[in-house]
Amino acid sequence: MRMVVTGRDGQVVRSIVERANDSDVDVIPLGRPDLDLAGPADAVMEAVERARPDVLVSAAAYTQVDRAEAESDLAFAINERGSRALARASDTMGVPIIHLSTDYVFDGLKPEPYVEDDPTEPAGVYGASKLAGERAVLEANPNSVVLRTAWVYSPFGTNFVKTMLRLAGERDEVRVVADQRGNPTSALDLADGIMAIAHRLKGSSDAAQRGVFHMVGRQEASWAELAEAVFGAAAKSAGPRARVVPISTADYPTAARRPANSRLDCNKLARIYGIELPEWRPSLESVVTRLVQTSV
Repeated sequence: MRMVVTGRDGQVVRSIVERANDSDVDVIPLGRPDLDLAGPADAVMEAVERARPDVLVSAAAYTQVDRAEAESDLAFAINERGSRALARASDTMGVPIIHLSTDYVFDGLKPEPYVEDDPTEPAGVYGASKLAGERAVLEANPNSVVLRTAWVYSPFGTNFVKTMLRLAGERDEVRVVADQRGNPTSALDLADGIMAIAHRLKGSSDAAQRGVFHMVGRQEASWAELAEAVFGAAAKSAGPRARVVPISTADYPTAARRPANSRLDCNKLARIYGIELPEWRPSLESVVTRLVQTSV
């Protein structure tokens, strides 16, 4: 199977490339300069056609949550219009598209984990642009899956886990928000799930396998608890660690409001696809060990 994945250096595309090494999936990263999601739709179409996908994975996005408050035009150009162009291209070619989205489509005020049918109410520009992208993909290509995920980390790119390890090498304590909760998710586990879905989409026309799904690591944590787990895992490999000082969201003001509740219910994914990502702690330990051993 020829899987074209948008982006070149993102956590998900690099994780898919790695996980596909021992599989029947041929991964083709598609990013700048060959693909510019903020560019003309015709150019996006041409780039996808040249890549000749059997399945298209829409992983690239504008992800600067705070900067988006001042760059709304660019955020929507990439996350909505670029996503629509990808979906139209895949529809024209008769291939399925798997589009990655985010917990930020919700406002975070629900006390329980969010299910796919819960009302969406983004609290900022980033979430609004990603929600618009979801809708654009679903409208442009009925043969599509939207995967909402959250709190993604990996050995690649920039992410919370790597930031904690860096800070622990610079200071004795770190202040970390403790009143936001979510599901830490390894991009390597996400890659496994995406490839499993891609195989099913290629072999079935079942409408139940299309639409919106949640895909995150099992079990939940606060950011402070996640930081503690990072340092605990690092200590086992003689890596850097620091004391975690829990703080409130109010103690760490940002341009965009973060959801207090980012937890996503993945029962639909398990019911329809039989896919459950692993519990986050073992996956985290594996990533942290790898990062420490490569001296991040």
